Formats: sequence, structure tokens, C-alpha cells
Amino acid sequence: MAALTKQQLQTFLWEGANIFRGKIDSGDFKHYILGLLFYKRLSDVFDEEFDKIKEQVGEELAQNKNLYADVFFIPKGCHWNDILSTSNNVGEKINDVFTKVTQANSPKLDGILDKIDFNDKDKLSDAAISDLVNHYNVHKLGNEFIAGDMLGDAYEYLIGKFADDAGKKGGEFYTPHKVVELLVKILQPKERESIYDPACGSGGILITAAQYIKSQGQDAEKVFLYGQESVYNTYILAKMNMILHGFNDAKIERGDTFENPKHLQNGGLMKFDNVMANPPWNLDDWMHSIQTVNGKKKKIEKEDPFNRLVYGRPPASSADWAWIQHMYASLTPNGKIGVVMDNGVLFRGSKEAKVRQAFLELDIVDAVIGLPGNLFANTGSPGCILIIDKNKPANRKGKVLFIDASKDYLEDKAQNHLRDEDLEKTLDTYNKYISVERYCSVCDLEEIKENDYNLNISRYVDTTEPEVPVVIEDILDELKDLETKRNESGDKLNEYLKELGY
Repeated sequence: MAALTKQQLQTFLWEGANIFRGKIDSGDFKHYILGLLFYKRLSDVFDEEFDKIKEQVGEELAQNKNLYADVFFIPKGCHWNDILSTSNNVGEKINDVFTKVTQANSPKLDGILDKIDFNDKDKLSDAAISDLVNHYNVHKLGNEFIAGDMLGDAYEYLIGKFADDAGKKGGEFYTPHKVVELLVKILQPKERESIYDPACGSGGILITAAQYIKSQGQDAEKVFLYGQESVYNTYILAKMNMILHGFNDAKIERGDTFENPKHLQNGGLMKFDNVMANPPWNLDDWMHSIQTVNGKKKKIEKEDPFNRLVYGRPPASSADWAWIQHMYASLTPNGKIGVVMDNGVLFRGSKEAKVRQAFLELDIVDAVIGLPGNLFANTGSPGCILIIDKNKPANRKGKVLFIDASKDYLEDKAQNHLRDEDLEKTLDTYNKYISVERYCSVCDLEEIKENDYNLNISRYVDTTEPEVPVVIEDILDELKDLETKRNESGDKLNEYLKELGY
């Protein structure tokens, strides 16, 4: 059996997804597709390792779980072939296998495979499951046939395809890769640094950050990944994503980041070198309870035991500046934040304006980057990237860089996309920290103060189309030329009419 190329693998896996298309709701089938793919990878990798150990110690001793420190252990009766050979109640068999594999690898696999129900016959028929099993059986997915990060990257490819398929719901678990890449390349994380995403979705930002470190010739195994996700099914995707990319030690937790932050140290928030995120924009009713007072429903603010909202509490209708304050409270003294946000964080007034002013007066806002519209699956709004640096370089102190990258994109039918050249243009501008007419501007804090701490990019970068200069003499010459041509045409017309007897 020959090794697959990246393109062949992606095509093969997406063909598997098409088996369920039309048979199950598109919002549900990604968990079955990705769950079974994840399990087959674990089983195939284990089988390769089992064969190697069996040659050394024999088949009986090769069943010893303690010999498999570097791979996930697959108990007897729980291998891929055991599912493949099941003809009746396939879903029940898969559930049983997933439960036993989870128990054999607890706590690392807790809450991942055992939470996917293949025996829900109202959603899945045995015939459809068998079709998917037989499709996946065509290729081995072990290390001998899938090189490096290829399967992990193919998994991310599938998540992206599922996000496209899910439309607006897709934005809840996936951020376009080029946006993530820009975020990571601006922050430039390094080995031995910690990276935190408090709204990690399927984990793409954390994965891309670790891969960036590897691409710089550094050791990606010496990076510390932390994430939290509130939606259970999306949390499962993130856990599988980490393992398929080889980041088994990534600390991904489930829960509401505002009400129950999971990454704690000595009773307080853990501190991280890099915080990168694309949290839900304009999240409603964050850290609020709904109570009935005098027969009317009322939103009641909940206390924040972690004292994150010291610069002001944003309104119940939008958690945007609450997210940013949580991230800031989670930074080390020299830490940086890169966050994708709705443009409203730049200019909304009232409570949010007070928080924005406080961040500017702290002189930690490094850059504001305006993104093109229609990049994200769940909204056509353009969005922006805020870069916050607790330890700005001397040449950036007292300044903020504004970049209008809203016109740099490839237009597509359903969604726009950033190209490599768009990413590099923005990145180069950020690194040079310069002003370029009608594209970017380095502004002093005093100018921003004069604008009431409003960060709307159009206030600092003139985005209007330049007027075309008009030279009156040239226009008059052009009119004379047109008049001459008109007279010549009239003379010819009169000659033709004369020849015709008119």
C-alpha cells in the first residue's frame, strides 16, 4: 500500500464526509467523521508499534500496555479490524470500542471518543456507518503511510470544509487559516514560551502557533499550549486536533472562561507569554444571571472573583472588552496579545469607551489592523486585529500603528480570502512600523486623545479615493480636438447626402 500525498489524503477524507451528506444533519456529521478518523489513526499507529514489539518479545508479551509509552494503547478486541468485521449493530460495537479505548488511555482520552454516540439509530443507520468504515479501510493511516503533520493538517482541512458547509455556525469553531497565520506571525511565539487561547474553538490558533515555532528551526515540543472552550462538541474537536498533531500534552479545558476559568495557579489566573484568540464577537449575557424582579426579567451582574474587570465592566450586550481584559489579566509582565475582534471595539461609547481609554493610557495598544469584510463564516462584518504589548519597544512607546488592510483580499462567491501577498504586505508594514499614505499611519497618543480615544481606522488613515488632478488647458485642447472631429464628420455626412440627391 503506497503512501498518500497531501492532496490525495485530503480528497480521500472529504469523500468520506460525502458518504453522510444528505443522510444526517450537516451540523452533526462532522463529529462522527472526525471521531472515526481519529480512532483509525490511533489504531493504525498502535498496530505498527505492536508489530515491531511483537518481533522483539513475542505476541503474548506485546500485549503489555506498559510497553507503549509513546502511542495510545488499543486493547484486544478493540482494533480497527474488529469494527471492520462487525456486520450487525456496528454503531453499538463502535461505542463499546471507544469506551474501552478511552478507559485504557485515561485520563488522556477522557471525554473525547466516549462522548460520540454511534448507536443513535434515529440519526445513523448501520448501513451508513458501514459505508464510512469500509471507505476509511481503503488506506492505512499509520506513520508508515502518512508523513509528519500531514494527517493533522488534513484534519484541519476537514474542519475548514465543515465550517464552510455549516455557514454561520462554522464561525463558532473555526477561524480562517490566513487570519490565524497573520496573528501568529505578528506575535512571533518562541520555544519555551506559553501560548493561551481562552476561546480556542477547534484549536487552530494553538496548532498554527506551535507549527510556526517549528518552522523557525525551534523545538515545538518545548512550547506550552493552553486553551479553553465552552462548547462541548467543539472542545472534543480541539482535543483530537492536538493529539493528531502530536501535542498530547496540550492543556485544553472545557468551561465558561468568564465564570469558570480553568487555567489557574495558586488560586489566581495563570500568566502566559502569548495570548491569541478569536472569541465570540458581541457575546450577550456574559457573567450575568436572569432574575425576575417585580414580575419582570432583569439581568444581574455576577461577581468576578479574579478581579479581571478593573478598567471597567462592559455592558451585558457585548463581552468584547471583557475578553480583552481577561486576556490582559492572563499576561506575564512581558506578554503580548493578538486578538481578532468586531470593529465595534474600536469606537463604541459609554462603558466600552472608558475601558478603551484606560488601555490607551496604559500605552499597551501596539497596533490596530482593519481586515476585509466577509472573511468569516459566521458574519460578513470586516473585523479587526488588536495587538497589545505589555512591554512595547522604545520606538513604539506613545504611539499606535493603524493599518487599513480592508482592500487586500481575493473575492470569492461565498467568502473572501486573504492571499499570501496580502498577509506579507500587512506583516511587513507591522514590522516596519511606518506610515504609508492611504494605507497605514503611526499616530501619537496625543492625536488619539484629541479624537476622544476613538480607534476607528478611518480617523487616522485617509481611505478616500484621491481626486484626479484636472489641467484646464488639457481639457480645452481635448474639446477643440473633439469639435474638429465633429465638424469633419458633419462635412462627410453632407457630402453623402448631396450624392444621394438631398
